[in-house]
Amino acid sequence: GDVIVGINGESVLRVPDLRMQLRGMAGRSVRLDVVRTSSALNETSSNETDTFKPEPMIVVPISNDDAEDLFYAAWEYRTRQKAIELADQEGFSVGYLHLRSMSGPNDINKFFRGFFPNYDKAGLIIDVRHNRGGNIDSWLLDYLQRKAWTYWQGRATNIYNGGLGWDEQFAFRGHLVVLIDEKTSSDGEGFSRGVSELGLGKLVGTRTWGGGIWLSSDNRLVDGGIATAPEIGTYNDEFGWGMGIENMGVDPDVEVDNNPRISFDGHDQQLERAIDVLKEWLHQEPVAFPQDPGPKKGVSLTSSGEHCPS
Repeated sequence: GDVIVGINGESVLRVPDLRMQLRGMAGRSVRLDVVRTSSALNETSSNETDTFKPEPMIVVPISNDDAEDLFYAAWEYRTRQKAIELADQEGFSVGYLHLRSMSGPNDINKFFRGFFPNYDKAGLIIDVRHNRGGNIDSWLLDYLQRKAWTYWQGRATNIYNGGLGWDEQFAFRGHLVVLIDEKTSSDGEGFSRGVSELGLGKLVGTRTWGGGIWLSSDNRLVDGGIATAPEIGTYNDEFGWGMGIENMGVDPDVEVDNNPRISFDGHDQQLERAIDVLKEWLHQEPVAFPQDPGPKKGVSLTSSGEHCPS
């Protein structure tokens, strides 16, 4: 592989950790001296000294936050692809979307991008593991509560070949699984409780964080800090105050805890169990379209009328 031996003209051996030479350099041009020990050029070189001659290059480092975001996005992509692959192996279609939080336009946009291309799938997995909360649960639940009550069919198009589909438009007709874990917090928990209470789907994973009392985060201090305090409680007839979330968390319908060793080997046991749950659910309750009624009796042209002189 390639070996970094110098940063901005200084040997990396002069510091305990080469990251010390990159402090404050995010977004700025940096010169690296790199030994390409496995490049084709070096492999064919006849001079052993040239083989380990550093090669200069200019790069632009990113911040730790940006690097974390890229790793997170890569995990989301791999998980989505794995969900589709596993469902395909089991013979059904699935949509997958992950919400990191419930805060504003970015998360609303993520729901748009994940939900609407997949509203006609047999199964849908909404992953709120690690969700940091926010305040868009009612908006998400509103979309998930839409019901298909009538279907559209034109002369050349129908629900099978790209026609208008059904009304309410973009109503999800399949089965829903929500993935939760111990880092699902605040509005991620409110959303999960809503899915359960409204009978929209099943919860798979582990018990959530346990924060169900809301706050506005507007009581700022003169030094720029903030003193938060519980402000807005939630309740209903069944759970009372806190909706069974505060200090307790939301319990899953199917409990699965990812084993660290198995996760290291590339398996997501919670996701795999979600696929199993959908498979069993679809076997018990297939998602089928209603049969069109066919020609309307007494109105459609009959065989005797085909030869009418008029």
